[in-house]
Amino acid sequence: MTAQENERTHRRRRAELAEGLRLDQPKALRPRPSLRPRMKVDVEKFGQASEDLARFFGTAQYLVIQTAIVIVWIALNILVVTRGIRWDPYPFILLNLAFSTQAAYAAPLILLAQNRQADRDKVQSEQDRNRDEQNIANTEYLLREVASLRLAVNDVATRDFLRSELQSLFKELDQARAEDR
Repeated sequence: MTAQENERTHRRRRAELAEGLRLDQPKALRPRPSLRPRMKVDVEKFGQASEDLARFFGTAQYLVIQTAIVIVWIALNILVVTRGIRWDPYPFILLNLAFSTQAAYAAPLILLAQNRQADRDKVQSEQDRNRDEQNIANTEYLLREVASLRLAVNDVATRDFLRSELQSLFKELDQARAEDR
């Protein structure tokens, strides 16, 4: 290796270290600059749009619109009056292609919407479980408090007990006075 090549190699290694590239990895595993343009997609907005579209695909309005388009498409391509503007004759290959394209885009969007709903259901389930555990803990605490209050009340004289004791004391006093006279 010549001195110039050696110097270039050292410069390249220093540049790689400055960029944070790891020299202990093979070059195939190192990140390389991409030639593709980087698109920044707002995942939340895309997910919301896919949910809206999936929700629309499940409505009667969508089915009516799609049925009307198919009827008009077929009518324009088979009627004698429209013989001059037929763009998709009888086997309706272009219509079939349109349906296939729609299905190819609709299926992943519907799956994306279902995955987002499953994630929301999972979070909701976890929150419900935590709330239920808290409610159970609160109920158990209240049961222990009520039980301790019942035990404490049994040790404390009640009004009826005091009344009966006072009445028996008054009777004893009356008997003692009567005996003293």
